[in-house]
Amino acid sequence: MFDSHIATLLDVAVALVNELTDGARRGKAYVAPRETDLPDAVLAALPPGSLSREEVGQGPAEFLARTAGQLRDVFAAVDSGDIDAAAATLNTLLRATGARPQLDRVPGEPWQVHFHGTEDSLAIGWSAGCATALALALGSDLAGRLGICRAPKCDRVYVDASRNAAKQFCSPACQSRVKAAAHRARRAAST
Repeated sequence: MFDSHIATLLDVAVALVNELTDGARRGKAYVAPRETDLPDAVLAALPPGSLSREEVGQGPAEFLARTAGQLRDVFAAVDSGDIDAAAATLNTLLRATGARPQLDRVPGEPWQVHFHGTEDSLAIGWSAGCATALALALGSDLAGRLGICRAPKCDRVYVDASRNAAKQFCSPACQSRVKAAAHRARRAAST
């Protein structure tokens, strides 16, 4: 469905939104990290080993937190069926980051398509890549694969990479919560 690079960027987009935006998570209110905790949250959202704590400073972390808010708006617009609003938000982000395809080579690895310049900052690079990955999904028949968790008191986002496009929850924990609640309700109704 998505090549590995795009899949990684989609995973990072989901992780940034879920780590860096307020809302609800697994039945409880979620307040995103702020100020000095923000760089560590960004580091946790990025692929393991891609950066060190020293490479993620306060400025880039704040930039990525703002990007995460815009990415959340994209997921919310898709979830409500407003693809036009999702596209407008993505177009704004693509223009702001100067996203553009470019082949880059990392020593010891094959050529890879990246969506930012080699001189772009960490924050611009990840923002441009995540926005481009979402744009590729939105501009294809895969827009319906972007979702917001259906569990009560959870608004974390996901990208459905399942074969049957049936994913409805951000995590197995939320899916289990919903199934357990339904089971309890059935038991209570039968007694």
